[in-house]
Amino acid sequence: MRHLEYLFESTLWHSRFVVVIAVIVSLLTAFSMFYMATVDAWVMISHLGEYADATLATAERAALRSATITHVVEIIDGYLLATVLLIFALGLYELFISKIDMAETDDVASNVLVIHSLDDLKNRLAKVILMILIVKFFEHAIGMGFDGPLELLYLAAGIALLGLALMLSHGHAGGNSQGDH
Repeated sequence: MRHLEYLFESTLWHSRFVVVIAVIVSLLTAFSMFYMATVDAWVMISHLGEYADATLATAERAALRSATITHVVEIIDGYLLATVLLIFALGLYELFISKIDMAETDDVASNVLVIHSLDDLKNRLAKVILMILIVKFFEHAIGMGFDGPLELLYLAAGIALLGLALMLSHGHAGGNSQGDH
């Protein structure tokens, strides 16, 4: 009976290695998002010459400016999503497979990439996801049409709620308001 228990526990313990699939897929997806955001940035930069065109009408220039700002926000969103996936992959690996020795000894990584518990992973992901939501809010706010004072009030309320969310996440995240900037 003891041998059967050992075999079961050994199988159960080694089943954690299935997490490697999620780690690899998260890394590949993160690399894909970094690539896509970088290509988007390159395309946007390559089209900026059009903005300096002297024959461009004021309305066309304003539309191009608005489209460019929206594109920049989308690029930031892509990089933030890639960062979430990277942190997720590193966190899963550290929690289920093994500590990453290089991250433990690196001064830069110790503040961001070293994950000691599920709460560490959750807090780091929550902060980056909150940033993605803020970027998305900004993206929608840029494109909003303001037909009256009520829309401006909604925008102001949204900004106030975002400020409150940032304040609460900064002061409360894991009880550490110094090391997680």
